[in-house]
Amino acid sequence: MTNAARTALEGDVTRILAHWIPRDDHDRSMRASFAGHLADPPLPLSRDAGPHHVTASALAFDPSLARTLLVFHRKGRFWVQPGGHLEAGDASIRDAALRELREETGVEGSASAALDLDHHALGSGFGRCASHLDIGVGIIVDPAATLAVSDESEDLAWFALDALPPDLANGTARRLNAMRERLRVV
Repeated sequence: MTNAARTALEGDVTRILAHWIPRDDHDRSMRASFAGHLADPPLPLSRDAGPHHVTASALAFDPSLARTLLVFHRKGRFWVQPGGHLEAGDASIRDAALRELREETGVEGSASAALDLDHHALGSGFGRCASHLDIGVGIIVDPAATLAVSDESEDLAWFALDALPPDLANGTARRLNAMRERLRVV
């Protein structure tokens, strides 16, 4: 990652943390966790920065906000939103989330201003990554778009928010429902 790209992403992450408004105790806990891990530069923006680093994900919904697009994660063995590590070409967290959506589902989306913070631990199957400081972006996707499964996933599908699959990653249902509420007021 070039110095200019790093500076831009650090600025974006710093702005997000400064302006993100927690809605409940869980959100306040997430914000405190992010603040603790991201207090001092350089920020951990890549997996090479250590076991705890920033990632971006796409909390993707149809325009009615009734359905969400999820991928079945090959390593994790669970359904989860598209997302992953930041890359050198990412100019912002929103750009990274849109790239991850494209790479993991084959579809384009429209990023909103709605954001979500989630610091979660990872299992041993994720190698040297111990946890992700994930910034989720609310994204609207055309449900008629043609889907394409990536190498990282075994499947992808649309699910009604009131009928999510049982093998969902921990915290995903809460994140999706909270994002839907944020999108309703944006």
